[in-house]
Amino acid sequence: MCISESRHAPYLRERVGWDVRMYIFCLQLYFTLLVCFLYCLSALESPDIGIGLCGWIIVGLSILLMLATLPISIWMCIKIVKEYERAIIFRLGRILRGRAKGPGLFFILPCTDNFINVDMRTITFDIPPQEVLTKDSVTVSVDGVVYYRVQNATLAVANITNADAATRLLAQTTLRNVLGTKNLAEILSDREEIAHSMQTTLDDATDDWGIKVERVEIKDVKLPQQLQRAMAAEAEASREARAKVIAAEGEMNASRALKEASLVIAESPSGLQLRYLQTLNTIAAEKNSTIIFPLPMDMMQAFMKRD
Repeated sequence: MCISESRHAPYLRERVGWDVRMYIFCLQLYFTLLVCFLYCLSALESPDIGIGLCGWIIVGLSILLMLATLPISIWMCIKIVKEYERAIIFRLGRILRGRAKGPGLFFILPCTDNFINVDMRTITFDIPPQEVLTKDSVTVSVDGVVYYRVQNATLAVANITNADAATRLLAQTTLRNVLGTKNLAEILSDREEIAHSMQTTLDDATDDWGIKVERVEIKDVKLPQQLQRAMAAEAEASREARAKVIAAEGEMNASRALKEASLVIAESPSGLQLRYLQTLNTIAAEKNSTIIFPLPMDMMQAFMKRD
């Protein structure tokens, strides 16, 4: 039994070695086919145009190097971007044609390709307070807030160095330019119109950068202290004038009512006595120690005639 096993041992080792080699070969073939399929799919979506013969040679060498190092290189070829991101792929310095990649998995060549992730979420920033000279020569300090997002990731990467910084600077200059055409009263009362005008101007200016300005709001308008005191004094004087007018109108209405009441009482002498008794009743109800009795003018005229 031991002699038989010793005879078959070399055969078994050779058979196991052959099976292992076949398994490794099948695994490499599978990864090679998978990589070729992914590369062909990438080439169909975004064909390389204008890289030249040297560029094609470098791309071919990169593919051969990737196939030779399988399956290790597969982890360098497959990338993942999040739901709110897009990837712009550069192959030999040129942007691949077609839309940005993502979200999810995408394929790159390890030696010739690199990519930039672009955040597609809405970004908010504050406009610093700007000292603005209005149309009626009043200096005010105005700040605001801007909401924007990247609408085209390719334009945001290829057409401008830093889209966020450029949008911030443009928002400051746009705020100064728009407020310079308004007087103080319009700035204080027409904030929505000013914000809409700023949004339209910013959206048109950043369209070539792939930026969409969604909303602009004016936060605060600060006036100089002297101007605030002057406006407060003006408002107080205006309120006092309105109060005096209202009081004068009340006196006029009261005098008219008293005139009408005197005419009614003159038609009925007993009505005057009733009013006199009613007045005495009101005074007595208040627990006053002094009661004033009014005397009719007719009695005084009688004494004056005797004199």
